[in-house]
Amino acid sequence: MYEPARAVLEILKRNKIDVVSTLPCEKICALLHLAAHDQALCHLGLNREENGVGISAGAYLAGGKPLMIIQSTGLGTLLNALMSLTVTYRLPLPILASWRGVYDERIEAQVPLGKALPKLLDALDLKHTIIEDVSQLGSVEDIIQDAFDNERPHIALISPRAWDRDEWIPAITVPQYETMRVLNYTCDRRKPELSRYDAIRIIAEYLREEAVIANIGVPSKELYAAKDRELNFYMLGSLGQATPIGLGVSLKTRRETLVLDGDGSLQMSNILPLVAEMRPENLSVVCLDNGTWGSTGDQPAPYMDVELMAFSAGIETVLRATTEAELRTILERLYEMRGPRFLHVTVKPGNADVGNIPVRAAALKRRFRVALSRAV
Repeated sequence: MYEPARAVLEILKRNKIDVVSTLPCEKICALLHLAAHDQALCHLGLNREENGVGISAGAYLAGGKPLMIIQSTGLGTLLNALMSLTVTYRLPLPILASWRGVYDERIEAQVPLGKALPKLLDALDLKHTIIEDVSQLGSVEDIIQDAFDNERPHIALISPRAWDRDEWIPAITVPQYETMRVLNYTCDRRKPELSRYDAIRIIAEYLREEAVIANIGVPSKELYAAKDRELNFYMLGSLGQATPIGLGVSLKTRRETLVLDGDGSLQMSNILPLVAEMRPENLSVVCLDNGTWGSTGDQPAPYMDVELMAFSAGIETVLRATTEAELRTILERLYEMRGPRFLHVTVKPGNADVGNIPVRAAALKRRFRVALSRAV
């Protein structure tokens, strides 16, 4: 029982895959169960497929070998992140997708995307391999090797025909139902004194050996202008992926990892519950909250109390700064506090007049990987 799934898992381990991000599909439940409970793998149960793209990018940048296991419908939601992050920076990412909508499909909603997927992937020039039955599962090894050899995504569309029909895993107890949390919280919405660029320049003063991931657009440009370092990873696209990338980095390095994220980006990704679940002690997420979509002209963003969002996600160390003095006080003792840490910095809307980053994506990737590989 479960022999096809066990065979695929052994291929993953033989190829030194060490970070596996998953979202479920009933057709591959045995593989998902085995991957989640194998001690040789760092398993992350996702809430959005796009977050797996960011986590995988971060894990690879820090020296890991990531892989995703998802349902094929998830390919429809992660394509922009895949193109703007994985493809743009030339990052390897093998994806094993349970191919729905084409074989003995009983759910009508699976059919339109499922049938269109090969042509859609062709149109985007995304490498993919179709696996029709159990005899072809060995090609998972070729898919993994191609992804890493050629620094690109390679997607396996695996038909349900490839798995035994009796591969069902009984439900397990959900652990969070057995816990209780008590929260005493006061919302403090004082008028911000700092611009985002002010805050970034202050943070840059305190940077030493941290890996830093800067949010898409102007925040990355502002960090580049304030203090360019080889340990800075500047995002040129993929809104919502700053903290997922930081999470992936933090899982594969002992180095402190700092993310400069935004309120809109964090709402988009909903990554904080996974940060809380994985509990990386070397991760700090700084939310530079200006209440707007800053890089696109300061259009108002949906309001959310991001501190309460962090608390409710399960992050225990949640901090707040509105003034320069408060920010400096926190930064001076940040790493004395237990991670993961969430720092909410309220800032005024507006973008600094800074230029574009004059470094290509692939070069940014290479220098960041090399810098991360050095001993701390």
